[in-house]
Amino acid sequence: MQILRTHFKRYLLAGLLLWTPLAITIWLITWVFDILDSVLPQALRSEVLFGVHIPGFGVLVVVLLILLTGFLAANLIGQKLLEVWEGVMKRIPLFRSIYSSVKQVSDTILSPNGQAFRQAVLIQYPRQGLWTIAFLTGTPSSDIASHLPAECVSVYVPTTPNPTSGFFLMVPRSDVIELSIGVDAALKYVVSMGTVPPLPKS
Repeated sequence: MQILRTHFKRYLLAGLLLWTPLAITIWLITWVFDILDSVLPQALRSEVLFGVHIPGFGVLVVVLLILLTGFLAANLIGQKLLEVWEGVMKRIPLFRSIYSSVKQVSDTILSPNGQAFRQAVLIQYPRQGLWTIAFLTGTPSSDIASHLPAECVSVYVPTTPNPTSGFFLMVPRSDVIELSIGVDAALKYVVSMGTVPPLPKS
């Protein structure tokens, strides 16, 4: 009986390890598809255009919309229209402060020339003797740097298992150890709570 119980537990865990990531992945993709389908205007939904519900049609429309606006924004005329649009956004009370902050962050992270999250590092946090993974985000501004006792760098320390929340720190450059692993591998290491060891960048 003990042997049967042991085999049952072993096979159950093996099955869970196989199906859990697959089920969560399918659930997340379906959730994203449903959200994008629901935010589409009624006139652009597949039921109205083709008379039948097409799963993922909202994703296709959103991707095409992003590509189209990106193409327009990359042209001279599109850049002028973008400047006018941003000028309007910055004149709306309350909305302008949120829009400006979000745009500044997205420009920093998504820009091909940006330096945000380009390097995984190791720092001692929250106290000496305890180590954690962080990501370089830049350097303090000259006004702030003039008040710091040493040359510092700005780092973002993500939390586990949700790396979208974390802490912004200014750390002496001499206390920062640059790692040879990629940002993606370091993020996986954080999200997995240390159970997925990162491999060095090839």
